[in-house]
Amino acid sequence: MFCQFVVLLFLLISPQSNAKQEKHFLHYKYTVLTKAGPFPEFIAVGESDDRRIAHYRIEEQSWKRDHLTAGDWNEAPELPETKDWFLNYLYDLSKCNYSAVCSEFHVLQRIIGCELEKLPNGTVTSLKAFDEFAYDGKDFTTCKYDLLPWIDKVVETKMDHRTGRMDFLMNCTKWISTFNNTYKSRPDVYVFARKAPDDQNKLNLTCLTTGFYPKDVEMNIRLDRSVVGKQIVSEIRPNADGSFQLRSSVKINRNHKGSYDCFVNHSSLIEAVSVEWDGKCSDCETVSSRSVTAGVAIGASLVLLIVIVYIIYKMKRSNGV
Repeated sequence: MFCQFVVLLFLLISPQSNAKQEKHFLHYKYTVLTKAGPFPEFIAVGESDDRRIAHYRIEEQSWKRDHLTAGDWNEAPELPETKDWFLNYLYDLSKCNYSAVCSEFHVLQRIIGCELEKLPNGTVTSLKAFDEFAYDGKDFTTCKYDLLPWIDKVVETKMDHRTGRMDFLMNCTKWISTFNNTYKSRPDVYVFARKAPDDQNKLNLTCLTTGFYPKDVEMNIRLDRSVVGKQIVSEIRPNADGSFQLRSSVKINRNHKGSYDCFVNHSSLIEAVSVEWDGKCSDCETVSSRSVTAGVAIGASLVLLIVIVYIIYKMKRSNGV
């Protein structure tokens, strides 16, 4: 069955394209300590595309889903090994007695999962699974499994004696190949300008793209449909809801000529989005607005002066002066 699944994916491969590839992964990470001290002796988390989707609850000896926003995550595979399995493994490696307090500090780490790369049209170009252990900071066993374009029979044979691991890796590759085709979030795009603090003749034009998922996105500020140089681009950052945001800015002349826009391409979009800048500056004060403000202030002062003079005049008249 597993071989048939891989062959099916292999048939989807087409000649390489210049299109930007999407990258997705599902990882489970474990850290086990002999002398925990201020840290827990066992930590396990599951991550998908930089989101923590699950963690292992020691009290219940089971996995707990974390703040899921997509029902498909409920189908994500989980490893059968428990906290006791990892602790026994660590104590075997360290030659300590599990039933007694170990006087030495040792750490066991494991990362297992799968990774996928595909084109925006859904064509899978890379599908890998792996299982890596490290003891006291040094790798001591590694299984890397490249499922495209063929299966390494030697690796498969070595994995057969660990049925739980093989089942997990099979389910992992199936899940990641289907889940990331269904869960996508469209980006919201904003373009705005503010005064450049170091140059009164310049503006900082900013493009903000937010709310998109998955993480891969293409964004550029353009002038008359040509990409502007010297853009300052932030890292792709997570939002509180698990989506992502990206910001880019460029310095432009205050008296600009031409049409600026923010061009965004993302796998959730049928076609790329272009949002044009309206030419406004959020914190700029034009000469005309300053003149109006000054005129209003002068007029108000004159009115107030007239009122004061009139009141003084009336008071003198009432006193017979």
